[in-house]
Amino acid sequence: MQPLHLYNTLSRKKELFEPLNPPYVGMYVCGPTVYNYVHLGNVRTFLTFDTLYRYLTFIGYKVRYVRNLTDVGHLVGDGDEGEDKIGRMAKLEKVEPMEIVQRFTNDFHTVMSQFNTIPPSIEPTATGHMVEQIEAVQALLANGLAYESNGSVYFDIETYNKRGGQYGKLSGRILDDLLNETRELDGQSEKRSPLDFALWKNASPEHIMRWNSPWGAGFPGWHLECTCMSTKYLGKQFDIHGGGMDLKFPHHECEIAQGDGLTGHDPVRYWMHSNMLTVNGQKMSKSLGNSFLPAELFSGSHHLLEQAYSPMTVRFFMLQSHYRSTLDFSNDALKAAQKGYRRLANGLRVSRKLTYAPTDENGFDETKQRDIRQAVQQFYEAMNDDLNTAVGIAQLFTLLKYINMLYLNQLQVSALGEEVFNLLNQSFATFMQDVLGLLEEGTDKQPVLEGLLTLYREYKEQKQYDKVDQVRSYFKAQGLAIKDMKHQIDWAYEE
Repeated sequence: MQPLHLYNTLSRKKELFEPLNPPYVGMYVCGPTVYNYVHLGNVRTFLTFDTLYRYLTFIGYKVRYVRNLTDVGHLVGDGDEGEDKIGRMAKLEKVEPMEIVQRFTNDFHTVMSQFNTIPPSIEPTATGHMVEQIEAVQALLANGLAYESNGSVYFDIETYNKRGGQYGKLSGRILDDLLNETRELDGQSEKRSPLDFALWKNASPEHIMRWNSPWGAGFPGWHLECTCMSTKYLGKQFDIHGGGMDLKFPHHECEIAQGDGLTGHDPVRYWMHSNMLTVNGQKMSKSLGNSFLPAELFSGSHHLLEQAYSPMTVRFFMLQSHYRSTLDFSNDALKAAQKGYRRLANGLRVSRKLTYAPTDENGFDETKQRDIRQAVQQFYEAMNDDLNTAVGIAQLFTLLKYINMLYLNQLQVSALGEEVFNLLNQSFATFMQDVLGLLEEGTDKQPVLEGLLTLYREYKEQKQYDKVDQVRSYFKAQGLAIKDMKHQIDWAYEE
């Protein structure tokens, strides 16, 4: 297998990826909270780990990919106080909470399909794992790492640290600083320390989503669900845990403390986090009015957009940047991505038409053969260097150059030889579609386009130029161009 190196957020350095039980890999990614429509920050995270899932599978690993759905326990303000967001929406709309959950779950799946992400191996929900969560709370109480207060149960950070735990090690937070920042907010809290987080919350009489427990009717804390679902399906210690950078603290920090408290060791070997999105240099947020829903990108309906952008254009745009770097949305950047994606899509389309037919006209061009082999190898090296899709895409364009040369008769296939020709053609299609997940859009229209192109050729031969112009205009309206070349007439996506 390829020597893959991944940046581990916990150690803050790149490490050689060595799974616990090769070739099997356990990967858990924090999924969406299903009380809101999926936003682009979510999309970037899920595209990152979809690409990692694809690449691990491509280089020979057998991956169990678990991505949860948070359908309970996420409180207003994301703290330990307040009303459950799903229950709050259910009250406002006068529907069952699970109707809210199902609506946003359906939307999430639709968006993920539009971006061509592969569904996870398992997609568990918090409400489907109440037994495991109650048992985990009981175990932490028995271990002396939790305490009950007024029907709620909290994790005891001070006791955890006294026993050798390091709360704050993932995010780099210092416990004393955290205490100083939160002490003023403590007030008459039922918690022993303002840093202690809820494992189980007592439900007020008006709280809709509630379950019976040894401590009374209540609901689980937000952080607990991921610990329980990840360990249930991946074991007490597993390989990769991922999510957005905003989850490092407190969510993932709490997961480490819970997992360590339950098993006596860190639950995860490689922590990975994708970075945030900005818009024209500003943080993306609803309050600033610069937050995009995917549907707004696809339709161009947002006031900051100059045009619509397709799902594959946006996927390509995100993959052009390393997942740990900040990614800035702008119309100029998206238009450039659209052009780049269409160049690749054109290459993918014409590569399917290329066949190897050896001739004796020329010998091998060793320089071009070496160039192609090197580009293929450098694609692997880029992906093995902490999933560097930006450098990988650059190598894809090197391969595209040779595909276009073959297509335009600027290079004969015999100059490459059958082995290198197949390496070029197969690697380009596989890297683009299977690894990066970039598909050619609009393939359902191609039979119609080929039929119109046949008519176009006939009209040209018959010198019916008014009809030639009509066909050209139709193609242009579809974002396509007709290419009149010396050796053939074809169409392409406008770049």
